[in-house]
Amino acid sequence: MKKITKKIRATNPFRNRKIIAVFLYLACFIIFGFVALRFSWIMVKGEINGEDLIQNIDNLYSRKTVIQANRGTIYDKNGNPIAMDASSYKMVAVLTDKWSSPTRPQHVQKPEKVAKVLAKYISMSEEEILKRLTQESDQVEFSSAGNNLSYDIVSQIQEELDKQELTGINFEDKKTRLYPNGTFASHTIGLAQRQSDDEDDMAYQQLKGIMGLEQAYDDILKGTNGTSEYKKDRYGYVIPGQEEQKKEAVDGSDIYLTLDRRLQVLLENVMDKVEKEHSPQKMTATLMKAKTGEILATAQRPSFNGTTKEGIDQSWQNLLVEYAFEPGSTMKVMTLAASIQEGTFHPNNSFMSGKVSVAGGTVHDFNPNGWGQISYLEGLARSSNVAFVHQVEEMGFDTWKKYLDNYGFGEAVGMNLPNEYSGSNKYEWPLEKVNTAFGQGLSVTPAQMMRAFSAIANKGEMVKPYLVDHISNKETNEMTQFEPEYTKSLISKETAEKTLNYLTETINNEHGTAKGYKIDGYEIAAKTGTAQLYNPDTKQYYSGGSNYIYSVVGMAPVDDPDVILYVTVQQPDFNGVGHGSEVVQKIFNPVMKRALEYMSAGDEESTDTIQSETMPNLIDSSALEAVAQMQNKNLNSAVIGAGDKIVQQFPLEGSTLYDEQKTILLTNGAMTLPDMNGWSRSDVMKVAEMTGVEFEFEGEGYVSKQEFAPNSFIEPGKKVKISLSPISDEEE
Repeated sequence: MKKITKKIRATNPFRNRKIIAVFLYLACFIIFGFVALRFSWIMVKGEINGEDLIQNIDNLYSRKTVIQANRGTIYDKNGNPIAMDASSYKMVAVLTDKWSSPTRPQHVQKPEKVAKVLAKYISMSEEEILKRLTQESDQVEFSSAGNNLSYDIVSQIQEELDKQELTGINFEDKKTRLYPNGTFASHTIGLAQRQSDDEDDMAYQQLKGIMGLEQAYDDILKGTNGTSEYKKDRYGYVIPGQEEQKKEAVDGSDIYLTLDRRLQVLLENVMDKVEKEHSPQKMTATLMKAKTGEILATAQRPSFNGTTKEGIDQSWQNLLVEYAFEPGSTMKVMTLAASIQEGTFHPNNSFMSGKVSVAGGTVHDFNPNGWGQISYLEGLARSSNVAFVHQVEEMGFDTWKKYLDNYGFGEAVGMNLPNEYSGSNKYEWPLEKVNTAFGQGLSVTPAQMMRAFSAIANKGEMVKPYLVDHISNKETNEMTQFEPEYTKSLISKETAEKTLNYLTETINNEHGTAKGYKIDGYEIAAKTGTAQLYNPDTKQYYSGGSNYIYSVVGMAPVDDPDVILYVTVQQPDFNGVGHGSEVVQKIFNPVMKRALEYMSAGDEESTDTIQSETMPNLIDSSALEAVAQMQNKNLNSAVIGAGDKIVQQFPLEGSTLYDEQKTILLTNGAMTLPDMNGWSRSDVMKVAEMTGVEFEFEGEGYVSKQEFAPNSFIEPGKKVKISLSPISDEEE
């Protein structure tokens, strides 16, 4: 009975409910206490799971934007822009009303009227624009027709939309780097581009130098970004009465170079012509002031257009400082000077030409049979290797090594360009020592050769080649001036003068190898070179054909040189010429002649030199007035579009135009194709850049045929086939 009673008590429901109720009360109290403690902790600390709640709220109603600093401009010596900032814009149409407020609509409300306005300014028909504005989407873009728009076009579109109270069209801007001269010392000037296209990552949208001077002086050019912070409502508008927290951007400094745009443009044009006619593997040409080291012009092939990037995939190597090669017979300039200084060069003494056995090997002249017993002066004129082997033997190999080191071979010039090579001056094996007398057995860069040549042209003082004249800080008005840097060579003033005089024999002597480099009215000291190329596969030098580096150095005028011009052409196709030296002449002669004309005219343009004009501002001008203005200046102009007003132009306002350079004018309205017959590939690419039309090229040279007739209407995004021929109709 007692057991039954205990069992009833144990299963008493009222008692169980009481226990459960007490347990639940305790659980609720504990949970409530925990929640209260948690809320108190959050209120005190202001964070949860590591997130700052106050900052999150602030971010929700605050807007912080980066004020991008303007990158400094790079100018030539006369203040013409070479690399400059430009803003391009992308047009976006908002079609949804979910971002609009009742009083501030942000979407397109009247698509027909908006389409009519936009068709006036972009290369897209009104029907196509309307189709995009009426599709089911939150927002739409306008492909290439609405991308890379200029500030002038954007301003005109916004002005007309505001006038008609039309909404929904927004413009996103981004910084771009513009190189208005196209292919213009491109590897030396370099490139600056955005690190990212991520719209939310403003820090990485800043332009960064990735090549050449843009990279070397990036810290000076880029400036410092600023910030702007303000409160906004849920629609993104600024809350009235809120104070904006603003930190202004500091723009980058401007850099002024030693390059002369007139000479650089001429050099680029000459190099283009030679490249089209002879297709060399590589070419370099550098013009330098002999007394200061200022580089007036420097170019190479392959090269690229800095704005369109056309050709950049061919080579990223700046040949001025990264091209290491055996210089060949131009090194005899330095051997000759050392021999004169050591008293071992006797011009009237004779030797047996053709070949000589030395250091366990045999050195040949380029004519292996030789010219018999000739004088050393004739040996210089004929560029005899044997003659210069004798000179090094007489002065002694240790003495010659001192001169090689003094000239700076095997040591970087220090031009403050990325990836500069130091070359090679090992001078280890007996035959290797002998071969350096005529430019084999060591490797050099064009910059090193320019520095060494300056010892001869500058009375025994070597000067370092340099490109930056001064840096101007726009914020502080401070200017950093760069001065010539001189090094005393082992060559005396008297030796330098004798060397120059002897080098005229290569041009004036009936047997001279540089007779083709003679320029009427000027006395030039010159030395040609035909350097062998090493084949890494066979471990031997190439032989035969055009497998050489053809080169020349010229210093003029002889009595007191103003300029040094050094040209190299590697493995050209002869295409009608008998020797690689004739290819080099096509670069050297016109550039040296023009440079000497400038110098003799006191660096002022004379009546028989390049005729130049300054590009006016034609934006907003009528198309007829713009064309007439160009004709009055005797300038070629091509008009794109069927509109009556100019909305874009190339080159930009203030640019200097040379040698009847083409100007391209883009009008409002439907886009039409100009007559491009005889245009260069680079001129056609300027049209692509301005319009978004894609061109497909066949062949090389100049435009001989275009797929559509002149003045044909053309839509962006469609490819246009262009046929190129080696010689333009203008040249024929």
